[in-house]
Amino acid sequence: MDDVKIGEILLPGEESEQEAKARKVRRHFWPTLKRAMRQVPFSRDVVAAYYCAMDPATPLRTRGILLGALAYFVMPFDFIPDFLAVVGFSDDIAVLTAAFAAISGQIKEQHYIKADETLRGEIPDKAH
Repeated sequence: MDDVKIGEILLPGEESEQEAKARKVRRHFWPTLKRAMRQVPFSRDVVAAYYCAMDPATPLRTRGILLGALAYFVMPFDFIPDFLAVVGFSDDIAVLTAAFAAISGQIKEQHYIKADETLRGEIPDKAH
């Protein structure tokens, strides 16, 4: 996966595009996270990113970047199929890492607190 492709995935996009991505992420995030928990070394950050992306107070650009990365994470088909053990989520990790670098510091403590609460309990099957 090259930097150009990651850059394309992380384009914030128009508000209507963000809403479409948000619907997809809300629908598929929790089941995908359940499958990825053992393979994604920073699940807490991913869950905090989800809450940040869904927070209406998050700046539009930050929200767009996170939604792009999270939409890629939940896509059933990507460059490396997620069902392949160990390497399946490596491209997702690359995209998420790039997104975190691009939005440096925009995920707030409140998003991490919500992530910690969620991860201490049972991960839901659907958005909450």
